[in-house]
Amino acid sequence: MDRARQQESLTVYTDGFRAYDPLEKDAAFDRECVTHGDSEYIDGEVRVNTCECHGSLLRPWLSPHRGISKDKLTQYLRAFQLRREVSDQPGRKALKHAVRAAF
Repeated sequence: MDRARQQESLTVYTDGFRAYDPLEKDAAFDRECVTHGDSEYIDGEVRVNTCECHGSLLRPWLSPHRGISKDKLTQYLRAFQLRREVSDQPGRKALKHAVRAAF
């Protein structure tokens, strides 16, 4: 994997829960969130249900990979993101997307 791709930030969609605040300071992540306390439930592409849906799909996907270190978490999240993007596309288009992402 080339250095430029490794330095690319990962967007994390969350609600306004304080536990996610450290993501704001981490250069590896761009955080997009909605704040329920301000009666905000949708902000452009950021939706509460989308966040919860991805989280509910991510947990079972990560469970076989027990003991993931924080250093490797970004790579696992990128693999999960690619898997989700590819599964939403038909045959050849999915293959082209996967090859493009790999190089």
